[in-house]
Amino acid sequence: MNDPGVHRALESVFRAERSILLASLVQRYRDLDLAEEVTSDAIESALKHWPVDGVPVRPGAWLLTTARRKAVDRLRRDQSLAAKVGVLQSDTDRREPSRLNSLDDALPDDRLQLFFTCAHPALAAGDRLALTLRCLAGLTTGEVARALLIPPATAAQRIVRAKNKIRAARIPFRLPGPDELAGRVPMVLEVVYSIFTEGYSATAGDHVGRIGLTDEALGMGRLLHAALPAEPEVTGLLALMLLVDARRDARIGPDGEIVLLADQDRRLWNAESIAEGKELVLEALGGGRGGPYAVQAAIAALHDESPDADSTDWPQIVALYDVLMTRTPSAIVALNRAVALAMRDGPGPGLRELDRLAGEASLRRYHPYPMARADLLQRLGRFEEAAIEYRRALDVARTAPEKRLLRRRLEEVTTCRGQADRTTST
Repeated sequence: MNDPGVHRALESVFRAERSILLASLVQRYRDLDLAEEVTSDAIESALKHWPVDGVPVRPGAWLLTTARRKAVDRLRRDQSLAAKVGVLQSDTDRREPSRLNSLDDALPDDRLQLFFTCAHPALAAGDRLALTLRCLAGLTTGEVARALLIPPATAAQRIVRAKNKIRAARIPFRLPGPDELAGRVPMVLEVVYSIFTEGYSATAGDHVGRIGLTDEALGMGRLLHAALPAEPEVTGLLALMLLVDARRDARIGPDGEIVLLADQDRRLWNAESIAEGKELVLEALGGGRGGPYAVQAAIAALHDESPDADSTDWPQIVALYDVLMTRTPSAIVALNRAVALAMRDGPGPGLRELDRLAGEASLRRYHPYPMARADLLQRLGRFEEAAIEYRRALDVARTAPEKRLLRRRLEEVTTCRGQADRTTST
């Protein structure tokens, strides 16, 4: 297991199988804690055996069989559940070959049931999101905390509270009926997008993103779209993820550094994903039904169809941000609108919009805000103020690549300031 290649290969298998395995076990045993425990046990067994014996032809079936055996062992040791053991043992002994193999076919129904159980309205909003990120995305408690910008202890409390609520209220593990669906879809989409965002721009660590998470979010988006093709926001979210992920190969340079959108080699963008995403945008916006995800996808499509930053349809992008502000107003949307406004009207108007957001609490530790101010100040030739903003951004940036990018920008603006001073003195 010291071979990094072997470790990455196994991690890829576990990432692909974990949520499917967990959903299958929850559906079978109706106990989320038990399902999580034996899922971890099965993966631990795989880490021990697969490097020696090789990865099985059907890794999902191997993991499911192992997890079931471990579930029976745990239940047998728990005297309070002794009455269940005979039933569970006979259930495991039946094997059900077709059911075992279905893990390798993605078990969409089981996973959807777990999705919507975690999104049950009886759970508090924050608890629902934390639980789903933990169970379906496989994030650690620390990663959930970073994704939600909360302390790890708070994340742990939310996850435990949600599990306890499911148990106490006997919330069923099933797909909601048509009358329940509308209230749960937005939460499910929020979770999928949170997973995608954490994968595309990691909130901590030494890497720009985590490809495994973006791939998993895209898989979840396709799963939901296949199950709910008539839901425009499901379509909009899948479009948005495809259009943003299409830039994956261009946003990281050969040295592993972040390449900002304006500087990316657009020839590296995935044309197939862009074409699929644009088609889905039209579908999501059909009949004027599109919600916030569809509008964001339309913005992403305008970026993706432009040969360079200067020829981007900035007036249309600003107009779409205006629509977004009426539907889901937030400081982040306002920040993005200000940046687009600066591209349309110049750095002065953009900076004035950013200054109106100075009191927003949600932006105080959000490094793109001071970074955006620094960029506009630099474009206005106010290099000393720009340097102050880059230092502010450095103080709150979380990942190593972000910090390196900001240091490069700070060094650049410091050089510009020195040149300006020398020009003035002569």
